[in-house]
Amino acid sequence: MLSVALTGNIGAGKSTVAGLFKQWGATVIDADELVRQAQAPGQPVLRDIAARFGAEVIFSDGSLDRPALRARVLADPTALADLNRIVHPEVRRRRLELMEQARARGDRIVISDIPLLFEADDPKSFDAVVLVDAPEPVRRARLLASRGLSPAETNSHGYRGPHRNFLPRRAENASAAERRLEPREEFFAVPEYELGERAVRGVQADITLV
Repeated sequence: MLSVALTGNIGAGKSTVAGLFKQWGATVIDADELVRQAQAPGQPVLRDIAARFGAEVIFSDGSLDRPALRARVLADPTALADLNRIVHPEVRRRRLELMEQARARGDRIVISDIPLLFEADDPKSFDAVVLVDAPEPVRRARLLASRGLSPAETNSHGYRGPHRNFLPRRAENASAAERRLEPREEFFAVPEYELGERAVRGVQADITLV
């Protein structure tokens, strides 16, 4: 089974790329969906969030008030770090569980869609990394149009990670260990200006060489 991490900043077009991979038969594990499941009423993660941030981030029906929580953590780096410590371990545990289920089914390619790959996981644990990129003005405009964020809130989603184009390393003759990716060094890139089926098809062809 080929395990691929898909990452990119918010508004870069990562969901479009994930959708294409899924359309072509890959199994896609969406970390954001796992976060929503972990934060559902009755889940230990939500109880821990309420204990840390108070009842003001919980609606009367017991569900999470995401805008209230977002406002809290965007204004306080310590609060954001605390939230990550609560949420990320459970999301990673569930992702690994789903990967083992995919392996048992005989799935050929599993795409783990992880927005915070560098912050919350280990790129070296994947066979390949696909980075989707877009210029910051493009991403900011998308956030304002589709996420309902204020201009001030979009500033908190500034570019994370490397800001350059990446080329795939083709090493068909290297050992499996040598072909594993080092963090923040070599990626399969899908720049926003090339975003489309042809570009993603090219990346798909490249990662099957890993």
